[in-house]
Amino acid sequence: MALAILGSGGDAPGMNAAVKKFVDYCLEKGEEPWLIYDGLEGLIDGRMKKAQHSDVAGILHRGGCVIRSSRSERFYEYAYRKQAYENLQKHGIRGMVVLGGDGTFRGMDRFCHEFPVNFVGIPTTIDNDIYGTDYCLGVDTALNTIREALDRIYDTASSFRRAFVVETMGRECGYLALISAISSGAEVCVIPEVEFNRPVVEARLRQEIAEGRSYILAIVAEGTKMTEKIAGWLEVEMGFETRVTVLGHVQRGGSPSSFDRMMAFEFVIEAIQYLLTGEASDKIVVWKGGGFSLLDIDTVVNNKYRLNPLHLSMLNLLD
Repeated sequence: MALAILGSGGDAPGMNAAVKKFVDYCLEKGEEPWLIYDGLEGLIDGRMKKAQHSDVAGILHRGGCVIRSSRSERFYEYAYRKQAYENLQKHGIRGMVVLGGDGTFRGMDRFCHEFPVNFVGIPTTIDNDIYGTDYCLGVDTALNTIREALDRIYDTASSFRRAFVVETMGRECGYLALISAISSGAEVCVIPEVEFNRPVVEARLRQEIAEGRSYILAIVAEGTKMTEKIAGWLEVEMGFETRVTVLGHVQRGGSPSSFDRMMAFEFVIEAIQYLLTGEASDKIVVWKGGGFSLLDIDTVVNNKYRLNPLHLSMLNLLD
């Protein structure tokens, strides 16, 4: 059976590990692996090739995505989705593994309802905002990148009477900010999911300052659009010389962690094994409660991801 893999949306560490395992595992099983370049745009334009081991040799440690990725406005139009389907048919491709996030899966949901396309999605986004899974490929590396930056900033913050405001990525999801704040011991965390209770936080900080606190670290999720506001509050109201650090796209790059590499392998194996059963696919592989399972794509795209209440309680964000 001819199977293909593509990446869509933002890149995430571990995508190359997934691509390598896809090719290696297909060949091991006697199947025909195809690489689709440039995501959904490449699917529309037919930028795909039959792969061999040599196409994926030496890519395991690399960040980014060797088959590249894209966001496709054209894929919203039926004529281009039809063209994409015809390209799959032309090469005899009977199943796809799709690395992507929420936008990608919404596009694939429409695609597979219009055409007999068999695909299995692997949640791949550092935002970690896909319903039904505790973990998305790439988030572990992103968290480690943030953690390293915060540890370095703490060194400077503790040497002066300063406040540091660090903005993390994540679009409308506060997962990266929340987990980074917990694991770094930050004093302030601002995320889109919970309204920032400034009076409560300010009262706590003033008490700690009276008891000897000499620095503050605040983690702000980009989706709140409150980075400058928090910095101004710490500077003017709290009396701390304040510095802002926007981590930006460094969170998306870099060599993937061992965990992300291993999870990429296991995600891909689960996806290919399911495609080879011949059952109707259009599923998403999810990692929940320490194990893998598959969810219908309709379930994934029609429900909203929620942050773990236990994690929220660790920072008292629900008070």
